[in-house]
Amino acid sequence: MTQPQLYPLLFEPIYQYRLWGGRRLDFLSTPLPEGAIGEAWLLSDRDEHASLVRNGALQGQTIRQLMETYGEELMGPMASRLKRFPLLLKFLDAREMLSVQVHPSAGENAKTEAWVVLEAGEKCQIYAGLKTGTTEETLRAAVDGGNVETHLVGFHPKCGDAVFIPAGTVHSLGGGIVVFEVQQNSDVTYRLYDWKHVDAKTGQPRPLQVEQALACIHYGQGEIGPVSPVVEGQCERLFQCEPFSLWRSQGAVPFHVGAARTPRILVCIEGAGVVEHSGVKQAIQKGSVVLLPAAVGACCFTPLAPVNLLEISIPELETK
Repeated sequence: MTQPQLYPLLFEPIYQYRLWGGRRLDFLSTPLPEGAIGEAWLLSDRDEHASLVRNGALQGQTIRQLMETYGEELMGPMASRLKRFPLLLKFLDAREMLSVQVHPSAGENAKTEAWVVLEAGEKCQIYAGLKTGTTEETLRAAVDGGNVETHLVGFHPKCGDAVFIPAGTVHSLGGGIVVFEVQQNSDVTYRLYDWKHVDAKTGQPRPLQVEQALACIHYGQGEIGPVSPVVEGQCERLFQCEPFSLWRSQGAVPFHVGAARTPRILVCIEGAGVVEHSGVKQAIQKGSVVLLPAAVGACCFTPLAPVNLLEISIPELETK
């Protein structure tokens, strides 16, 4: 049986309860379930949470099924060395503070991530990195004493800030902030401290993984703040690392997205527009995530209103 040709693919969000979450992800394509919704997984190739296509002939297919069926048409030359889609994309609504946490930097559980701030209230905070002189011994003592935050470096973010969190970095955020997150495809988090949160669903604090966290922290990481965007033509490059690169395009004038023989992901964080491929137009709006398969290549994006669009390459370093 002949398989449908690939085209710009939209995906259904996968909502996740988090005790620190809120109700501000209601701009997405499907209604929020009840409760504190902390995360919307926009593109996920996890065994327990696989993203579903929501448009066109492939509607209802999972990203894993597409990887298996289309291979190089979807992922380009990198297809032969990928077991699964290499990134996990999310929106986070952190009404309260996330745990103070760290992600491992080695093996298939490695997790480097980055944030773009969409909404920032007066009380919101980002912690990223440790104060100079913090050691494993002093941090362990702070965990025992319940004052871990005295060793953290933090700042009050504003809308539009972009923050890079290499694996091994102690970090947290919250206090009324909404961010977009791009990360390596890992769901491993080691909690060092949890602000005395009690999970309303269980009536219990969440478990900590102090020893695992202390073992994988990069103690010399130092202070991390917002990145300085690099202007590249009509867009800004916010991040460029081995797992991903990310650009931001803003405005109301048509521009090109995508690239030949490599997949790209588009995430609309403000406004609306149309992606055109082979004469077919696909409308997107705030909250939409679109995977441009390698076989699709470059497309024209036409804003319908002033737009703020993120574009992500995976996983090779490229020049936009």
